Amino acid sequence: MQITEERRWVLTAEIDYTYIGSLVDRTLAGDSDAFAELYAATCQKQYLFSCCYLKDENLAQDALQETYILALKNLGGLQDGKLFISWLNQINFRVCYRLQNRQQRYNNEMRAFEGVSETAPAPVHDSPEAHAIRLDDREYILQQVMALPPSESQVIFLHYYKEMKINDIAYLMDLSRSTVKRYLASGKARLSKSLSR
Repeated sequence: MQITEERRWVLTAEIDYTYIGSLVDRTLAGDSDAFAELYAATCQKQYLFSCCYLKDENLAQDALQETYILALKNLGGLQDGKLFISWLNQINFRVCYRLQNRQQRYNNEMRAFEGVSETAPAPVHDSPEAHAIRLDDREYILQQVMALPPSESQVIFLHYYKEMKINDIAYLMDLSRSTVKRYLASGKARLSKSLSR
């Protein structure tokens, strides 16, 4: 899903992080209306992120629901209420990642059940062992990406695995373009070190 200028315009309201922090404090004090306000202030952008990531509106709605349930359950662990949106972005990213993996497993099982190969056939010159090693390597690299610090793993995953543009990543994560580029560079450097080991 591409972020259109019209959709970007609808979601460009300035966020008052101090007010967000006060809503978090009120929620922790037992004010359910405060969490409803947090939801109202952040749900459109979180839904857009889920849609861009999952490319399925129904799955995105599931991700949104799970994200806010997890946020409410774990809100007491948030050290600074002003960081709520960044923290929520990380929860949403992990939820989308998990939902997509679950959906891919389901699709693969359905294809296998229907007698359709779950992966493209290996080239004729490629042995089954070499094909398996290549698949293992891809899985290992993805695990290393997910082990990076959260901001770096999100930016690398969205840019290289989801093929999102830097502008769109910056917009969805409330970062500047230069910060996204910095996270890409530092994440790739850290990833290079871990893979060389």
